[in-house]
Amino acid sequence: MRQISHKTLIMAQWVLGHKIKPQQVSGDYDLVIGETPAQTPGPPPHHHNSFHEVFLVTQGEMEFMVDGKVTTVKSGESINLSPKSMHSFSNKSDSRCEWVNIHSPKGFLRFFENLGIPDTEENAPQKSVDPQLIQKVIQTASEYDMIISL
Repeated sequence: MRQISHKTLIMAQWVLGHKIKPQQVSGDYDLVIGETPAQTPGPPPHHHNSFHEVFLVTQGEMEFMVDGKVTTVKSGESINLSPKSMHSFSNKSDSRCEWVNIHSPKGFLRFFENLGIPDTEENAPQKSVDPQLIQKVIQTASEYDMIISL
């Protein structure tokens, strides 16, 4: 598995309309701090075969679809996503949402590294939802254990 550089770990990126900032951790998990602008859709419904995933909402609220059930997770609440659970998330509110996301074991940061747009790039939020980039995500997601269900 490819190692991620320290420089990449601290660079904020836009991924599918969401801003993320990977964090350095010592354990066998990936951790990012994220924010989602108001009225922002999420990734297509997908599951991970190997990754456990947790979202902790720290400000605002996010709507999650997990195995067909829709749940709103508010500030101070979390949601656990076990491997193979079909899920997606979005911010349907009129306010920005902030959150912490963990994938365990390590490995999913490669998705952000390879498909994210650096925050320093002009128009990064818009570029992160460009139809060509979305097609690339759909075509390559399985390489990152992100199995999309369209």
